[in-house]
Amino acid sequence: MNEDGTDLLTIGALARLTGIPVKTIRHWSDQDLLPPAARTPAGYRLYGPDAPARLEIVRSLRDLGIGLAAIRSVLHRERTVAETAAQWADALDAQIRTLQLQRAVLRAVAARGSAAEELPNMTELARLSARERRRIITDFVEDALDGVHAPAYRSGLLAAVPDLPDDPTPEQIGAWTELAALVREPELRAALRRLAEYSARTGPAGEAHTTGETDPAGREQDAVRVAELMRLRGEEAVAAGLAPDSPAAEPVVAELVAAWLPTQAGTADPPAEDGPQARGRLLEQLETAAEPAVERYWQLLCTVTGRPAPPRWDTAGTWTAAALRAHPRPYELDRSAFDGTDPDRVMHAYVRVTRDVGALVAAVRPEDLELPTPCAGWSVRQLLDHMVWENLMAASIAEDAPRGDHAADHLGDDHRAAFEDSVRAALAAFTGSGMLHRTYGPYEAPGAMIVQQVVVELLAHGWDLARATGAPTLPAPEVAEETLAAARRIYGAAPRTEGSSFAPERPAPPGAGAVDRLAAYLGRDLV
Repeated sequence: MNEDGTDLLTIGALARLTGIPVKTIRHWSDQDLLPPAARTPAGYRLYGPDAPARLEIVRSLRDLGIGLAAIRSVLHRERTVAETAAQWADALDAQIRTLQLQRAVLRAVAARGSAAEELPNMTELARLSARERRRIITDFVEDALDGVHAPAYRSGLLAAVPDLPDDPTPEQIGAWTELAALVREPELRAALRRLAEYSARTGPAGEAHTTGETDPAGREQDAVRVAELMRLRGEEAVAAGLAPDSPAAEPVVAELVAAWLPTQAGTADPPAEDGPQARGRLLEQLETAAEPAVERYWQLLCTVTGRPAPPRWDTAGTWTAAALRAHPRPYELDRSAFDGTDPDRVMHAYVRVTRDVGALVAAVRPEDLELPTPCAGWSVRQLLDHMVWENLMAASIAEDAPRGDHAADHLGDDHRAAFEDSVRAALAAFTGSGMLHRTYGPYEAPGAMIVQQVVVELLAHGWDLARATGAPTLPAPEVAEETLAAARRIYGAAPRTEGSSFAPERPAPPGAGAVDRLAAYLGRDLV
């Protein structure tokens, strides 16, 4: 009851009772949310006993972000609270999406270090609707494939659209921005067109409904399975240090071709069996598919949509293509290359070669690191890094944990220490694991032969290093003859083709020492 004995409340009393400021109550009252029940003779507002409860309703709805007009409709019973809540929840969803998008754009700008000039374009691209994003990709695909009859390839491209989520991450915004720029690049358009033309030329004649093929989806699944097998085998071969032109690579190639042949059923002129035609066709497919711009396109699409990125194919693809070039036709693995390896002599040769090559490495000055070498266009630094890798790789095989970081920097800032450490690690692994008396891999290659391969590599690269730096002596002459004999036994059946580990054998002048003859055998020019 009020001070005057009535049930009416002054605006000040109502403010004290509810904790809502007088100014706010007056504003809401002016908006017809809380009409006064009466006025004093002086014109001041008086509110009825229901005013506190009504104010709580107004305050609660305002705290939820609902506008005054909508609250008025509720209080006047023009709309229910449920209807109003649903309407404002939808509006709030839209506002949240906008704020999330703005946040993602700002995060992407910060992460990418974008210039001010890029901001309007990023914002505009992020605001596009799903239909507008689809149109960008559709127009791009139709333009790139114009005039090429490759329906299956075209439909696969059009089925993949950049469905940006309502709450995109900065990575997704950045990927969509890059993708929108990439589809304007002539390089990507040309690459997609080449792939479409290849698909039209080699794919099922007239598509599945004219070839009698009843399960095109199954054939596609088989192709995916074979691609994964190729990726797995290629990466395993690289991790194991298996050269694509070595005799031991042939069984891997044969396995991959055998798995691939069934996927060619229904294609134009399918190869019936493993042979030059099949291997040539597979190599052509790999070389055609090696399009970095297209690979990037699919990676960005997966990032935008939140799908797992496709496995990288570059390492395995490069190895498999090189192996197919080196082995254009099947042949049986000559296991005689595995025979005749004396573990004690191999260890003796390794110790002598690493001692003398280590002396050459220790003599390399910092200014020598960028000098060219006779080996594959490598600098001295690249050559030394490879030599360290050879030791570390062999040690990891001995420990049954083949390394996969062949592309990493293994030299660091101190090439002398890196080489010495790698030799110590290899020696410890060779002796501690019993490697010299074990076999490794599916083809049961003797561990002693693997170490002998390292001896051949280090001695040949020691020759490269001596030539590059002008060193007056050649390493380990006392074991050079047996190392040359081992090289001939191990690599004698290996073809010397593009992408091979070694160039064709060069002539050695009369009277050349064993180290020089080893270098010539492995493709070094002695002139």
